[in-house]
Amino acid sequence: MDENTDSNYVRDSTVIDDTIYGLINEAFEMERKTNNPEYRNSIFKENMEYFVKTDDGSYSIKSREINHKVETLHTSTGAISESFEKFIKPLKLDYEKDIAILDICAGLGYNTSAAVDDFLKNSRGNASLQVDMLEISKPTLAAGLLVPSPIEAHDITKVAIEEELLKEGYASLRMENSKIPDNVDINLYIDDARRVIQNLEDDKYNAIFLDPFSQNMAPELVSLDFFNEFRRVIKENGIVATYTSSAPVRMAFIEADFYVSQGPIFGRFQGGTLASPTTINLTKSLPRNDEIRMALSDVGVPFRDPDLNLNSKEILDNRTEERHRARHNTKISSAVKTPIFLGQEMEDEPLKRRVERNLARMNIPGVLSDEAFYLIEPEEDWCEDYREDNNSRTRILEMMSRLDEIAGKKA
Repeated sequence: MDENTDSNYVRDSTVIDDTIYGLINEAFEMERKTNNPEYRNSIFKENMEYFVKTDDGSYSIKSREINHKVETLHTSTGAISESFEKFIKPLKLDYEKDIAILDICAGLGYNTSAAVDDFLKNSRGNASLQVDMLEISKPTLAAGLLVPSPIEAHDITKVAIEEELLKEGYASLRMENSKIPDNVDINLYIDDARRVIQNLEDDKYNAIFLDPFSQNMAPELVSLDFFNEFRRVIKENGIVATYTSSAPVRMAFIEADFYVSQGPIFGRFQGGTLASPTTINLTKSLPRNDEIRMALSDVGVPFRDPDLNLNSKEILDNRTEERHRARHNTKISSAVKTPIFLGQEMEDEPLKRRVERNLARMNIPGVLSDEAFYLIEPEEDWCEDYREDNNSRTRILEMMSRLDEIAGKKA
């Protein structure tokens, strides 16, 4: 990317409300000009309408309008609670050993703070914690300095954020008074995460937190090619944790040689996703119908970014085109969730006709045909427990292979 493209990408990638984004930039500009702490101190209390207190008392921040809707960066159930429930509890980290965590889309610093809190409470012996925080937006990181700290560890994270903003020339004053413990090392990268990750060490991280606002806002951060980099930098028994249950995201993990499982449910109707190079730390299979749709329909087509340099629109448009090419050729149409009706009696005749038209175009005579039962046969062994030889990944890959076999027989 050239300098202008970089600047546009940074702005397009920033999720926080445009007005508070501008106000934070202005306040820190005045701080640099005057070295007066009042500009930074006044932002939160004078602009409370942009900060949202969640149910556990921690603050989130409003997003800019996306698809005619304004949301917050965190669930209303609890911003800091979400960090613990979705990103810390599933990890099962061994705090007798050194731990390294990669926090992508670090935002206000809550996920890193939860990791620091958990480490300090549970570490043993001479173990150390390293967290590498990746965040492209300086105003978003700066907002993490403005909100009241929901836990003491957030004060530690604030010190690291402030130090990096000072290095970058965005802030001019040291106003954070906490001390980073000797056994904790927090590094910040204010840059495109795709560029940063290509320069990180192989086999380094015990855990990766993936917390972009949404796949439609940042498909570049959930692409198959980005996840290939995850596979390189994560330890063999490491875990990736993300809040999303999206089919293309889960399918990208599988194609990048990860096992995937259901993550914790917190503040949403569905659980998030955990991914790991091994089954050891995974416990809960994906829902049966999710596996079937991912394996057999075009909904499972992942986002692609081969050289890790496409913009969001290019990635979204390319996936749309790939889905169109796959539909009725290599994948069953995802319309009306067609694959989930395989092997099922259907009483709704109009729906059945639509489903069976879609199936016929893939050489599948009907929902109760031999071909239908053959495709979903791996799901007969579905169980919630995650097993080494029978899990979401193995079943999905087997169904995909069977569909390829049937599609290959088309005239």
